[in-house]
Amino acid sequence: MTYHDPHPVEQVCVAGPAADVELVEPRDVPLGGPRAMTVRRTLPSRARSLVGPFCFADHYGPDDVAATGGMDVPPHPHTGLQTVTWLFEGAVLHRDALGSEQTIAPGQLNLMTAGHGICHSEEATPAHFPRERVLHGVQLWTVLPESARHGPGAFEHVADVPRFTVDGADVQVFLGRLGGVASPAKAFSPLVAAQVDVPAGARVVLHVDAAFEHGVLVDSGRLRFEGHDVAPSWLAYAPPGRDALVLEAGDEPVRAVLLGGVPFDEPVLMWWNFVARTHDEVVEARTRWQAAITGDPTGEARYGRVTGYEGTPLPAPDLPNVRLRPRER
Repeated sequence: MTYHDPHPVEQVCVAGPAADVELVEPRDVPLGGPRAMTVRRTLPSRARSLVGPFCFADHYGPDDVAATGGMDVPPHPHTGLQTVTWLFEGAVLHRDALGSEQTIAPGQLNLMTAGHGICHSEEATPAHFPRERVLHGVQLWTVLPESARHGPGAFEHVADVPRFTVDGADVQVFLGRLGGVASPAKAFSPLVAAQVDVPAGARVVLHVDAAFEHGVLVDSGRLRFEGHDVAPSWLAYAPPGRDALVLEAGDEPVRAVLLGGVPFDEPVLMWWNFVARTHDEVVEARTRWQAAITGDPTGEARYGRVTGYEGTPLPAPDLPNVRLRPRER
């Protein structure tokens, strides 16, 4: 997914101070125009920039794609991150500059590593999937560490992620390791991401890495997390130090996504679809992308080109007239 805000705000992301449990309220962001699908974004936010290396979390649906038009994100660039696509319902077609063309369904993972630069498109419209009436899922980004962010792009599709049960809950681990199972997908930092389905009335104890900070993004149902009530689409955050997390459902089932990782201690500057470290890096990334969409070989050498998408690439917004710098917290 991509930012569509024509005036994106730069953000230098920090792990934030340790606390008990923080609750992060989602904000609505239109994806592709006023009639298009609206996503609910919790990362980055004023309250929290990062959970481990996770720097971006969009939660969308359930949407009737016939009414909303679904998802139609033109080719756009990324640097310095991995995009993580996970669905509850529906299907999304991914194309990228590596030549990948992959449809993802619920229970499967699409993972794209941007490295120094890549571009891709994402489509989930009635024209592509006439039998899929509903689109519902999450899009996550993770920051690449210094050791990996200048490397080549890559794409992985995991058709069947590992899963286990605990206290009656079904847990699907799509990144990292949890509960004795490990995702085959390649990560560059110690982390975890999993869908947790908690039956009505159940109390679930997840044994986790105490070195990790964790976030729980609620999709459906009302969750009680570590003694705090968490409404649908909200993100609950717990700092490092816990070796177990307690998730409780009321009189209806709860579906949630667990995120976690070692607190990311490198400086991280996010602007539009670029994750960098400095203002100058963002300027260079934007300049090369604007060149790429005109067919300039210097730009295409960095990002490549998506083939098969019927439409034009997404131009980058204008940079602000000041140097990108941290927000006041």
